[in-house]
Amino acid sequence: MHTHADPEEDTAVDVMTTIVPRAPWRVVTVEALDCYRLKVRFVDGTEGTVDMSGFVRNPEAGVFAPLRDELFFRQVRVELGVVTWPGNIDISPDAMHEAIANHGEWVLS
Repeated sequence: MHTHADPEEDTAVDVMTTIVPRAPWRVVTVEALDCYRLKVRFVDGTEGTVDMSGFVRNPEAGVFAPLRDELFFRQVRVELGVVTWPGNIDISPDAMHEAIANHGEWVLS
């Protein structure tokens, strides 16, 4: 019986695989643009913009209110195929994909 933990014997990392989002509506790249807009590209190659200006400036923005700070807004990133910001703020990739696939843009208000 083993009585001590040897970090070199821990092989859990060896069995973990990298998660690669494959659903067509998963985001692969995001770029912050001026005026609270984003440029996004999805796994299936669909590209377009997200206009969040009305949504972010709305007094009812709730948990999205921190995005009013443009420096904070520019901290946008992709995590597991989802557009996110610090503080667990994210937006729906499937709704975004549908709107962009149909109109080239998703306008949140």
